[in-house]
Amino acid sequence: MNTYTEIATYALGVTTEWLRPTREGAQRCWWPGDDEQYIDYHDNEWGRPVSDDTRLFEKLCLEGFQAGLSWLTILRKRENFRHAFHTFDMDEVARFSERDINRLLEDAGIVRHRGKIEATINNAGRALDLIDETGSLTDFIWGFAPDIPFGRDGESTHASGVASISPSATALSKELKKRGWKFVGPTTVYSFMQSMGLINDHVEGCHVRDVCETARQSVVAKRK
Repeated sequence: MNTYTEIATYALGVTTEWLRPTREGAQRCWWPGDDEQYIDYHDNEWGRPVSDDTRLFEKLCLEGFQAGLSWLTILRKRENFRHAFHTFDMDEVARFSERDINRLLEDAGIVRHRGKIEATINNAGRALDLIDETGSLTDFIWGFAPDIPFGRDGESTHASGVASISPSATALSKELKKRGWKFVGPTTVYSFMQSMGLINDHVEGCHVRDVCETARQSVVAKRK
């Protein structure tokens, strides 16, 4: 999803409504607009719990690349990123050399930012260290999922308060930074947690909100 700053801009500059009708007569969050790729992402990916190490690593990396940009920009380049970073295989990315960095800097299909590229390579190594220590990236990350159902660790998402961080995101960000990860500030991590289903920020009334929350609670319960 785009950042909360973008959501606030959208809400204040385009519409005061936080829900838009679907073709089927239901309601969805407003932020995908009329973009079909964005709508598909909202309906079928965003907020649905992910328990796969590679997908979690990929999303953390892509959220880092998004910094200063919109998520839609990254979404449209996602397949290019997957090809350029070898499907975000952590073992392979951790071995990327200066030659690989130069290759990526010449790849117009991705965001050519040296700092973000180097951070991704660094984070692959840190992810492998974390897996060696804890058993899986999934177990570590989901250990920071809040028990409270919705929004910013419990507050329902609505137009009266636009947030970009939460206590759980701040805690995960702090722990990742302590372990040497880069481009994982609280706002980046919050967006990651939203998209991977650790936090359910679908607007009340959105047709996938309850489905996502049921799935989220199931994952949380299994890890207690």
